[in-house]
Amino acid sequence: MAARRKQIDGVLVGHDQNERFSELQAFGSNPGKLRGWTYRPKDLAPHAPLVVVLHGCTQSAASYDRGAGWSRTADRMGFAVLFTEQQRSNNANLCFNWFVPVDTRRGSGEALSIRQMIEAVVTAHDIDRTRIFITGLSAGGAMAAAMLAIYPEVFAGGAIIAGLPYGSANSLPQAFDRMRGHGGPTGRRLATTVQQASGHCGPWPKLSVWHGSADTTVSPVNSDQLVGQWLTLFGQSRVQCETQVHQGYRRDVWKNAANEEVIEQYLIPGMAHGTPVDSADGLSQGGSFVIDTGISSTSLISRFWGLEDAGSAGPSPDACLPATSVGHSPLVVAHPPVGPSSGPTAGPGQVIESALRAAGLMN
Repeated sequence: MAARRKQIDGVLVGHDQNERFSELQAFGSNPGKLRGWTYRPKDLAPHAPLVVVLHGCTQSAASYDRGAGWSRTADRMGFAVLFTEQQRSNNANLCFNWFVPVDTRRGSGEALSIRQMIEAVVTAHDIDRTRIFITGLSAGGAMAAAMLAIYPEVFAGGAIIAGLPYGSANSLPQAFDRMRGHGGPTGRRLATTVQQASGHCGPWPKLSVWHGSADTTVSPVNSDQLVGQWLTLFGQSRVQCETQVHQGYRRDVWKNAANEEVIEQYLIPGMAHGTPVDSADGLSQGGSFVIDTGISSTSLISRFWGLEDAGSAGPSPDACLPATSVGHSPLVVAHPPVGPSSGPTAGPGQVIESALRAAGLMN
């Protein structure tokens, strides 16, 4: 049965069978041929944050959300969610192609498709551009790491679960080696790869990293390499961390010169490959690669990003946005200006197309 379509705040959408998500039908050239789904809580406040969620291999956007509970967390905390979804025509196992150079390069492939989705949602739904975050599991986590690397000016924060650092693999054989924890560039080389990916000099998005100690699909070595990559970007070392115990689990955290947390790392003892959740929280539930450990990564990541207060309206568009310092630099997310519509009679599709062109995301 064909999906029903309608206009919602200027975006052409269809509805999935359970009516929970709206599918993006027009968001740019979509060179990576991905699908996108949005979820907005009822009575979402103006200038709300946006969380971009990338599922793992063999999963769909809906199945990962049922397990990790991002849409239900959005209801509770007041932010919008964009779910990107892989198609079998791109990858037979529904993995995001995090190891394919054309898909992880700024301005091309799957990465550009995700960037175009973000711009379309931000433009249509009055999203706060300084509060855009991205998270993913496994291959989705590796692709989220790639997005943070090649579009760091877009994001205020990210969270990588059982993923891999950007630049660690450029082919399928390399990808399997890195997943097993074999070889790979040094931490400094990985950091240089991020710096060269966009030409960005900082400030950098804050980062939350999660991994299970018993993960035999993606070795926990990748978690340490990812943290090392971003510590180098932040100009910090491992010895500067503070170790805490949170809900019975170890949490390592690194702070900047202003005493603000910028990197956190959880290693969940005995956990296999998947996203840790707490089914008792009413937000998430165990499932395929979603593991009930009694600790909710979704809730804790949201709090690390500062989204527990997301429901409050932000400053007016003309107000000066407060800066959160990272080191000695303000964390102000820079974005290309979004141009106005071509005229008073411009339709919603033209408005989105104009925004994509102004942002350099469409020719």
